[in-house]
Amino acid sequence: MNIKSLCLVSMTIVITSYGQKNTLIVSDNIALPRDTIVKEQLLTSLNGFLFQITKPNKENSFVLNSDLLETSVLLDEMKDLGNNNKLKEDNFYKAYLTNATQLNDTNFLIQLSYIGVNEGSPILRASFTLIAKKGGTQFYFYSPLKQNTTSWKGQTINNINIYYKNTLNFSKAQAYFKMIAEYDKKLNAPNQPTDFYCADNFHEALQLIGVDYKSDYNGYAHNRLTAKENNYNLNVNGILTSDFTKFDPHDLWHERLHNVLSTNIINKPVDEGTAYLYGGSWGLSWKEILEKFKVYANANKNADWFVLYNESKNFEEQGKPPLNIDYVINALLVQKIDKEKGFLSVMELLSCGKKEKGNENYFKALETITGINKTNFNENVWTLIKSK
Repeated sequence: MNIKSLCLVSMTIVITSYGQKNTLIVSDNIALPRDTIVKEQLLTSLNGFLFQITKPNKENSFVLNSDLLETSVLLDEMKDLGNNNKLKEDNFYKAYLTNATQLNDTNFLIQLSYIGVNEGSPILRASFTLIAKKGGTQFYFYSPLKQNTTSWKGQTINNINIYYKNTLNFSKAQAYFKMIAEYDKKLNAPNQPTDFYCADNFHEALQLIGVDYKSDYNGYAHNRLTAKENNYNLNVNGILTSDFTKFDPHDLWHERLHNVLSTNIINKPVDEGTAYLYGGSWGLSWKEILEKFKVYANANKNADWFVLYNESKNFEEQGKPPLNIDYVINALLVQKIDKEKGFLSVMELLSCGKKEKGNENYFKALETITGINKTNFNENVWTLIKSK
């Protein structure tokens, strides 16, 4: 595709009049179906599909329920692409049809690019590949994920369907999904089936679902893409590979917690504290972190933990990984709360709201749950430390 010619030769652009809104731009050099009825159905459907991207994915009437899960993860990547925040211009990027290849009597391969023009120069925001499938008088669209992985192998662990290209490190995969089950049980998360795809890296994960390019991800080597529809999960993983080599219990805790609690209400120091407690940090176990903290506490017998908590002080100044005092204190408090009141009370503290100046929301929730307040905080923390 010659993006520059597509953008700059504006006289050749024909904006489609199909659908409720002129969403799609089609250059006259794009090969379209010769049958005018099929052509109109395809363009009308594609325009409608793009127009409905702002809706919840399951409400897009141009996606079949049978294709919803894998298409949902692609739709998430296609949302909110019009605005250019740097130029502070709404609807800067436009959707261009760059290819429509007929695969058989009912299916087309569709390629789209979101492009804007600034001072005569085209700027590519994102490019996508999807499949169009004829059904009745319209077309439906879906991610090419399953088509791109038809030659992959499969293995099932509990209710997890794992897909990989050649070999799978089964023992590491078992350890990974066992920890997920343990975390989800603690979080009282529903035990839902999952399709898990082992990509070699994030670039491959994107291409598998139909994202050919997205400027947001420049430089990203490792990341994952997820979706949930009809009580079924999808994880296209560009972190672990099929060898499950980068398994971090700390990060996994955050991932599982964020599945059940919105990040808009999670208190980060408490979240980090629970991650320290259940998954360690920076390759250190919770036991090792606690031992380092006790050394610091023994060397600072006059420490005011209330002040140090609000400072979020790093107590491992000589070490390479930072270890925060407020995170460790929360790990100790979570242990106490879980033992005395159960994990529902821990969830209450976790969801007390984002960290704010002076941690007012945190101390209010902590006092409600435990009776520990700003005045007696230092005394209670010392008691917890000495009990260890």
